[in-house]
Amino acid sequence: MGRFVALVILLIPIFLAGFGIKLMRDAFFHIIQPPFSSISLQFLAGIVLFFIGFAFIGGFILHRDRKNGKVAPRFAKKEG
Repeated sequence: MGRFVALVILLIPIFLAGFGIKLMRDAFFHIIQPPFSSISLQFLAGIVLFFIGFAFIGGFILHRDRKNGKVAPRFAKKEG
């Protein structure tokens, strides 16, 4: 059950990043989605959603690799 919950928690930022990419693509082709009033606002929201999802997944992978001791010394957590 715990692994399933972890998978669901990881799928949320993946979908956020995917939706961000979709918003940026639609803004590039001048397709305005309903909650947005301008192309630039839609593109900015897409960038924000993409980077939030990307940062969450990257942070999760870094945390997991630090815990397992699989990171380069410069990324290892400083003691003290």
